[in-house]
Amino acid sequence: VQLQASGGGLVQPGGSLRLSCAASGSIFTINVMGWYRQAPGNQRELVASITSGGSANYADSVKGRFSISRDNAKNTLYLQMNSLKPEDTAVYFCNAKGRTTAWSPYDRWGQGTLVTVSS
Repeated sequence: VQLQASGGGLVQPGGSLRLSCAASGSIFTINVMGWYRQAPGNQRELVASITSGGSANYADSVKGRFSISRDNAKNTLYLQMNSLKPEDTAVYFCNAKGRTTAWSPYDRWGQGTLVTVSS
């Protein structure tokens, strides 16, 4: 199972970005998908996660500004980020947990995409 993240870039404070993460490979189920971020000198932290049924969970710091969604038919995860702040600057990683077609559990990370919020 592989994850390919995209959509990062440079944006001004108050702006918006949309991240995408496409999963591929021997996927049987994707139970939970999530976005994490890691700023320089900080630990990786959960930004938002979503179950296969659509239940979402957000970090307090992004509630009301970020929206996570997934397209189960395309095995793709999205993160719509609005009202971006300089403190949102980080490398964003997607994560997926589930089972392969051989019924083996997996826990995979994408390669990370850099989001820079600066004027």
